[in-house]
Amino acid sequence: MTSAAATTLAATNEHLASMSNTLIYSSMAVYTLAFFAYIFEWLLGSRSRVARTANALTSETAAKRTGPAVTVKKAGGTAVLERPKVVVRAAAGSRDVPDGPGAHGGDEQGDLYGRIAISLTVLAFLVELAGVVTRAASVQRAPWGNMYEFNITFSTVAVAVYLTLLALKKNVRWLGLFLITTVLLDLGLAVTVLYTASEPLVPALHSYWLYIHVSTAIFCGAVFYVGAVATILYLFKDAYENKLENGGKPGSFATSVLERLPASASLDKFAYRVNAAVFPLWTFTIIAGAIWAGSAWGRYWNWDPKETWSFITWVAYACYLHARATAGWKGRKAAYLAMIAFGCWLFNYYGVNIFVTGKHSYAGV
Repeated sequence: MTSAAATTLAATNEHLASMSNTLIYSSMAVYTLAFFAYIFEWLLGSRSRVARTANALTSETAAKRTGPAVTVKKAGGTAVLERPKVVVRAAAGSRDVPDGPGAHGGDEQGDLYGRIAISLTVLAFLVELAGVVTRAASVQRAPWGNMYEFNITFSTVAVAVYLTLLALKKNVRWLGLFLITTVLLDLGLAVTVLYTASEPLVPALHSYWLYIHVSTAIFCGAVFYVGAVATILYLFKDAYENKLENGGKPGSFATSVLERLPASASLDKFAYRVNAAVFPLWTFTIIAGAIWAGSAWGRYWNWDPKETWSFITWVAYACYLHARATAGWKGRKAAYLAMIAFGCWLFNYYGVNIFVTGKHSYAGV
C-alpha cells in the first residue's frame, strides 16, 4: 500500500471512529428521552383506578378490611358499599395471583407514554446499532476488542432481546424502565471510564473464533441480564404478596409500583425460562473459548482468571437450574442462586478485566 493510500485509509478510519462516537452519544440522548417517557408511564399509571383501588385495599390491616368500600351498588333505595377482592393466594402454600395491568396501570395517557417510550427505544437501538457497526468499520474487524466495544455491543444486544420479546407479544413492557436505566449507566461508563481509541487486535485475537466465542458471550450476558432483572423484581413482588397475605401494610409507593407488575409466579417463571434457554449457549461459549485457546496458546485450558470465572459462572447457573428442578429449592432460594450466578458473570466481565491480569488482558480496559 502506497503512503498516500495509507494516509487516506487512516483518515477514513478516523472519520468513521468519530462518526461512531457521535452515534453512540446520539443514542444516549434518545435513550434519555425514552427513559423520561417510561417515567411518565409509571407516574400516570400510579393515578389510575387500579392503583387507587390497591391503595384503598392496603390502607388498613387485614383485621380492619371491613372499612370504607370503593364500589357502590344500588339495591332499591339503599346504597351498598362493597370492596373489590384482590386474590393474593388461592390456598395455603399455592399462588393464584393475576398479573398486574402493567406500568400504565390502566391509564390511557400512561399507555400512550408507554408506546412513545417503546418507539423511542427502537429509534435509540437503531442509532446505537449504527454506532457499533460504524466502530467495526473504523477498526475493520468485529467491534469486541476491548471493554468499550464490548459494552456498547452488550447494551445494544440487551435492548435487542427486549424488543424481540415485545415483538413476540410477550408481556415484558414493565422491563423497559429498568432496562433503559441500566443501558444509560452502561453507555455512560463506556464513553467515560472505558473508552479506548481504535486499535489493531493483538495476534491471539486474529481468528474466526472471535466472531463465534465473543458474540455468543455477549448474547448470553444480555439474556442473563434480562433474567436477573426479572429475578430482582420477583423477590420484591413475592415479599409484597407475602405481606398482603399476612395482613401487613405495604407502603403506598411499593403498592403503586408492585401492584402493576406481573404476579411473582409469572416473574419467577419468566426468569427461569430465559436463564434455562440461554444456559446451553453459555456452555457452548466456554467450549468455543477452550477450542480457541488451544489454537492460540496450544492449551485448551490454562485456569486463566477469565476461564476460571467463566467456569464458576457456569457452575452457579447449573446449580440454579438444578435447584429449580428440586421442589425444596424453588422460589426465593433459587432466586438467590440466580442472583449469585449473575453476580459471578458481572465479576467475570468487570472485575476480572479491570483488577486481574491474565492471558485475556489485551488492551487495558
